[in-house]
Amino acid sequence: MEPEALRDLIVEALDDLKALDIRILDVRGKTAITDFMVVASGTSDRHVKALSNSVLKSLKEHGIKPAGIEGETESEWILVDARDVVVHVMLPKVRDFYNLEKLWDVDAEVPEDVLPARGRH
Repeated sequence: MEPEALRDLIVEALDDLKALDIRILDVRGKTAITDFMVVASGTSDRHVKALSNSVLKSLKEHGIKPAGIEGETESEWILVDARDVVVHVMLPKVRDFYNLEKLWDVDAEVPEDVLPARGRH
């Protein structure tokens, strides 16, 4: 699957369960680790877990096995590494503290027209 299609699949899985403030960072040229990072917030540790499970289910349905999953035990910040897209689902307080958008330079964001209406800010 092309990185852009994978990104859209992941955003749809997050949006289906009402993830908050979905942001897509285009990090091509900034790191060799991945092409896109998707950052989203959940309202509670249970919501964060449900959001990551939604992403994992969607990947599985499309025959994609993640390279790794981190943080499932605590569920404050769950990372799903889908190779071309790395997903960070976080509680708002954790997201505010680490501020990944600033770390990876927000000017690399994907235009808002690719985001679902609820994911825009």
